[in-house]
Amino acid sequence: VPILVFAGIWFWLLRKLGQGAGGGFMRIGKSKAKVYMEKDIPTRMKDVAGVDEATEELLEVVEFLRTPEKYTRIGGKIPKGVLLVGPPGTGKTLLAKAIAGEAGVPFFSISGSEFVEMFVGVGAARVRDLFEQAQAKAPCIIFIDELDAIGKARGSGPMAHEEREQTLGQLLVEMDGFDPRVGVIILAATNRPEILDQALLRAGRFDRQILVDRPDRVGRSAILAIHAKSIKLAPVVELESIAAMTPGMVGADLANVVNEAALLAIRRGRETVQQEDFQEAVERVIAGMEKKNRVLSQEERRRVAHHEVGHALIALSLPGSDPVHKISIIPRGIAALGYTLQLPIEDRYLLTRTELQNRIGVLLGGRVAEELVFGEASTGAADDLQKATSIAKRMVKDYGMSETLGTVALDQSVKNPFMPSTETYSAATYSEKTAQEIDSEVRRLIDEQGQRVRTLLTTLKPVLLSAAEQLLAREVMTGDELQAFLTHKQEEPILQ
Repeated sequence: VPILVFAGIWFWLLRKLGQGAGGGFMRIGKSKAKVYMEKDIPTRMKDVAGVDEATEELLEVVEFLRTPEKYTRIGGKIPKGVLLVGPPGTGKTLLAKAIAGEAGVPFFSISGSEFVEMFVGVGAARVRDLFEQAQAKAPCIIFIDELDAIGKARGSGPMAHEEREQTLGQLLVEMDGFDPRVGVIILAATNRPEILDQALLRAGRFDRQILVDRPDRVGRSAILAIHAKSIKLAPVVELESIAAMTPGMVGADLANVVNEAALLAIRRGRETVQQEDFQEAVERVIAGMEKKNRVLSQEERRRVAHHEVGHALIALSLPGSDPVHKISIIPRGIAALGYTLQLPIEDRYLLTRTELQNRIGVLLGGRVAEELVFGEASTGAADDLQKATSIAKRMVKDYGMSETLGTVALDQSVKNPFMPSTETYSAATYSEKTAQEIDSEVRRLIDEQGQRVRTLLTTLKPVLLSAAEQLLAREVMTGDELQAFLTHKQEEPILQ
């Protein structure tokens, strides 16, 4: 009897596992890819903007799928795989959907992390099942998002991952095995190309690597125009000026700006979205939302005002610095008690040594202003010091801008070109003596700019004091208003 009871329970458990979650345990080796048929993909290339070069390259993939004989009749081979690389939020997934929509073919979408489970062999089984399904529905597109989740370079030792490497091995085999004339094209996206296995990137697998980079000013304006179609704009809104205010922002950021502007307009009881709603939305995205319930003492407000005016005065005084757009002592975000918003006139791709030194000077301006007015600095300059030290270290270790250490690159760690905060650290390749020289040179660069800033602010102290009082009274000041103080050097505010 106990054996019969045990057998009955076991049979019941197996039956429940087979019924749940689309087959449960019995379907664990099946692909988890979402399948979108032609009629289910509304996205087209007209919905994509700001990445013209990538779009042009990918339109050729559409032609491969529509008219493959056009390329095969003269001996050309259809590429098996296309890898989209670029920073997060630039529209890699959107591009993949647009390609499938334009080509009018089924679209298999799966994330790299969905292949790997706790059970050994499941990832490889899912790869096999995915390619079997795709070949049955060819011509089609397989899109693997976050390829680095399974495509990381294989290795040995304690950091090796047996299941992930089996999955990667199966993916390599499948990409070698299928006939490209069938019409299955693999698109993949990653923002960490530097950690991918080299076998995955060789010709015959991912034949093409397409950069989907941050949009320039024209691209940002086009992206804003696409997102603005879904909201009611006031006739006087200039999207070009908003694009100029958002250097470095990607498509996802710009979509957020448009949505924030619409929400602000609704909150203010407007029927259309105005220019000032967009300007406020940009500030919310850059610096965070206003913290009106964060009450500072009068002494803290005075310190923050002098700190921010110190930053802004140095930015206005040093040639080549980004123009000051706005100074505020309204707390924003998690920790900012005030902020100085600088917006470049144009997109920048190169910086000179002088410009980097000026950036360090602007960062030190707030701390030095506090010392000149109050006799000592506060903890409010902690983030400024971290940024200034980071710039100085890169000048010395990466850019060869140290006269003492010479024109050498001392930092040999592998850096991600799209996510600067992500690094693969390696052991230092220089001696302890060189490390001490690096520390000394970094300190010298910062001290040198600190002294330069102190001299400037000592000369401009009357302007610093009067502008800070004006900022205390109004809480917000534009760069043009501060420029008026700097030009006239009057203690009495000239703008009431």
